[in-house]
Amino acid sequence: MSIIIMILLLSLLILVHEVGHFMAARAFGIRVDKFGFGLPFGPTLFKTKCGQTEILVHAFLLGGYVSFPDDEKDCDLPEDSPERFINKPLWQRSVVISAGVIANVLCAFALVMVVAAWHKELPSGDYEIFIKEINTTEQTLVLDSGLKTGDKVIGANGCDINNQYSFKTILTNSAKNNGTILQDTVDKNYELLKGLNPGLQKDEIIPAELSIRLPKIPVSDSITMDKYEAKGAKRFKKDGYKLDNNLIPLREAVENKTVYTSDGKYTLYNVAEVLSDGVHPVVLTVLRDGKEIELKAIYPNEKGLIGVMLETKPIMLETNSPVTIIKGSSIYLWDNTRLMIYSLGQLFTGKVDKEDLHGVVAITKLGGDMIERSGTGAGLLLAALISMNLALLNILPIPALDGGHLMFLLIEKITGKPVDDKIVEKISTVFFYLLIILMIFIVFNDFVYIFQK
Repeated sequence: MSIIIMILLLSLLILVHEVGHFMAARAFGIRVDKFGFGLPFGPTLFKTKCGQTEILVHAFLLGGYVSFPDDEKDCDLPEDSPERFINKPLWQRSVVISAGVIANVLCAFALVMVVAAWHKELPSGDYEIFIKEINTTEQTLVLDSGLKTGDKVIGANGCDINNQYSFKTILTNSAKNNGTILQDTVDKNYELLKGLNPGLQKDEIIPAELSIRLPKIPVSDSITMDKYEAKGAKRFKKDGYKLDNNLIPLREAVENKTVYTSDGKYTLYNVAEVLSDGVHPVVLTVLRDGKEIELKAIYPNEKGLIGVMLETKPIMLETNSPVTIIKGSSIYLWDNTRLMIYSLGQLFTGKVDKEDLHGVVAITKLGGDMIERSGTGAGLLLAALISMNLALLNILPIPALDGGHLMFLLIEKITGKPVDDKIVEKISTVFFYLLIILMIFIVFNDFVYIFQK
């Protein structure tokens, strides 16, 4: 049932978009020949006539369209008819093309306001992270750091902490001997080693049975995240390179030692590498009795654990009056839309891995699970964000999308004449099929993602 509800919500968003185009066109006296729900591939499931407009429902439901007389070559409407789209002023055509995007934005706002009025609160997207319990049996330096039960964690290695994801990601990637080392850290440790053992060269194999001095405190790196990684808008990628598996015995041989006796297999630079893969300090900033306190470094174990149990409390926006409903809904949509815009930027600059591209199938599954777990309100909020996402995607200046049509109108405004219909048709057709190929790839990705869960 939850998945059916999510499918209906997604269908509503597509209808809203096309109704936006339809209503704007009719408001300016433009005739609409067809109103299609779904893309015109395969069989037509339903067809009827409403005035001059033919209503169609296609089997391929992932889309929709509004067709004007200008789109039909055999249309009997005179070329100079005021009911033709092309004969309307440029500003009216721009409004008609933009109306679908505007409808999706208004729909998103309406859905969020419904949830705000219904639940009297909205999720801010931020959480309070508290230390619920400290496990003193863990072999960590948690107690020496000054951390106490009841502390509110607000920062880790300079990263603001307002959700469990960012905190746990920093801890996991700060695991002892995790195999990823930074070049800068290796270079600094090599300089320390070189200062203690000046007679050895960088790539020289340390002679067997020769003992070398090790730094008492090797240079270590700390893991942090930027604000977009902390919010999950960008995949966290740890810098550095992987330690060669052949160096793992050396790493074990030098651990917690100040002198290392060579077995004749490794160089001084190899020693610098393994020293750089030891511990990774995590410096927490906590709120205690209203005061911010920066603690001493904590060193996670090999599993990235520090021996604490967390308590998470969502920070909610109160929406118990008309003013707070509007204000809270605006904040909710603005914060999430900023993250969407950033994610789109990551996508178009090639910084998003192909396996992270997901579409309607994964969204339906995710939304269905969310409704089942958290209720219809959560599903409505997800639908609102999808509606905003549809608006953002459609306004991009890509031929075959609304933004592409607006781009051609802008060219017409600059040059003083419309772009040739044949050129527009050829370009739009190419991009349309490219979008279909992309959609097929994303659907495949979705099924892989679902079956892997």
